[in-house]
Amino acid sequence: MTAPIPRDIPDLPAIPRTHALLPSFVPASAVVTPVRRRLAGLLRLLIAGTAAGAVTLALLLGSPPRVLSHFSVQSTILLALVTLASARRAWTARRPLPSALTGAALLYVVINGLVYHLLLADAASPFSVTGTAGAPTGWHAVAHHLLHTVIPAAALLDWLLLTAPGHLHLRQAATWLVYPLAYLAFFLTRAALINTGTPGRYFYPFLDAAAHGYKHILANALLLGLSIYTLAVLLVALDHARPNPIPHRIKTGFRL
Repeated sequence: MTAPIPRDIPDLPAIPRTHALLPSFVPASAVVTPVRRRLAGLLRLLIAGTAAGAVTLALLLGSPPRVLSHFSVQSTILLALVTLASARRAWTARRPLPSALTGAALLYVVINGLVYHLLLADAASPFSVTGTAGAPTGWHAVAHHLLHTVIPAAALLDWLLLTAPGHLHLRQAATWLVYPLAYLAFFLTRAALINTGTPGRYFYPFLDAAAHGYKHILANALLLGLSIYTLAVLLVALDHARPNPIPHRIKTGFRL
């Protein structure tokens, strides 16, 4: 036999609060269904394959140690690796790579393209190689256009059309200068270890210490470094001003 249920249940005493409730953070991945971006993955795989093919072609046409010493080749290798990893993450619906890494890869290949077209390939530039013995022809021209035109343009389009905005930060711009400074030290050290008069000792005319002296090339390096930092700041500003090219497809699993 059970006890009768009382008509009136007395109020329970309030439980004293011993500490303030802390706000809890729930990541979006806990409630948002991951979406595979197969088209973005395929396009990035194509960019990575083209970059790898351009580097391979350059290695077949020249001396591998000399080819790998170029900033354009090193930046293209970095872009190929980063884009390949980004393609895999887009295909498997994983979180994107850190913006510090993708932004650095984008910045370096854009610098590569701008330096080539504004300083080396422009006939009006004092450092132009157009019409000289160093001007590329044949398959060398194909490799140069892939490294300095096609790959930078493809990386820029990938960033503008396939990447969500607002992930780059101004504090990252200064850290992106570490690699160009390290490359400058590597470039000058390499040239110092090569015998004077050796062809290809300085393959960037604006950094030719034998022709202009160290004072002149360090001034050029300073101007180039300031230009790189300015370009990095412009990329960050554009990243926060551009529209989002990725459509919002939020599915939480909750029916309201």
